Amino acid sequence: MSSAFDLTGIFPPIPTPFESDGRLALGRLRENLQRWDSQPLRGYVVGGSNGEFPLLTLEERVMMVRAARQAASRHRLILAGSGMESTQATIELTRRMAEAGAAAVLVVTPGYYRGRMTASALVQHYSQVAEASAVPVVLYNVPANTGVDLPVEAAVELSQHANIAGMKESGGDVTKIGRILSGCAPGFQVLAGSGGFFLGALSVGASGCIAALANIAAAPLAALVERFHSGDRDGARQLQQSLIEANAAVTSLYGVPGLKSALDLLGFYGGPVRSPLQPLPEGDRARLAEILRRAGILSRPPSSELA
Repeated sequence: MSSAFDLTGIFPPIPTPFESDGRLALGRLRENLQRWDSQPLRGYVVGGSNGEFPLLTLEERVMMVRAARQAASRHRLILAGSGMESTQATIELTRRMAEAGAAAVLVVTPGYYRGRMTASALVQHYSQVAEASAVPVVLYNVPANTGVDLPVEAAVELSQHANIAGMKESGGDVTKIGRILSGCAPGFQVLAGSGGFFLGALSVGASGCIAALANIAAAPLAALVERFHSGDRDGARQLQQSLIEANAAVTSLYGVPGLKSALDLLGFYGGPVRSPLQPLPEGDRARLAEILRRAGILSRPPSSELA
């Protein structure tokens, strides 16, 4: 295991900003990163699910990583999504991401031939990618999107590889995270893949999270971690409960359109999504704003009664 590579902390999987004509809005990316850099984040995931990576060309994916590395503070890690359907293509994109400045790569499970993605097939795939990679590899399990659930035994076996640093587990099964951490090699790190079960993941040994919610609520998530590690379990639980509805709003309820709308509401640049994704309807946008206000993420406007 690559124990020298520390994944501890909070990482937002940042959205890809587009201009109205569909081009990458790299200037807007720089503006967003300047604001995120002031928040308690360890780094950024570029080219993850919330970055609409299946909808980008390979050149756009590399351009996003290069631009993020140039714009973000040098103290922030850049984790680049480099997963493709074939091992060969994943190795090639991993090489390009390392050259673009990524500190590590996040490799999603291939899912098109999901019926054949056995534990042995996944172990072989990730092992070959890790052998060829110039930077550490982070496994990425997101069965809701890929239809493939990386088995515990495969993750434990892969944790022995010197160039596999950890895993993002988005399945929501806290027991599974605990099983992996109880059997993995020393130093292997698991990151919760959602802010909705972050406290549960911390309680079984997770090192941090890669969560859509971190794009808009880095400070409350960092406070949750601080309270947990200081022994204030009641305070940590209260924070976790206050964030569950907002987390669902920018993930399962409204998805990437909801996350981009939330960024717009908070003064970041969210901007348009890329087709076939569709923008959030105005009614849902209003409901989203109210959810963010209840969570304390978005300030309430001045009362109209005083106008």
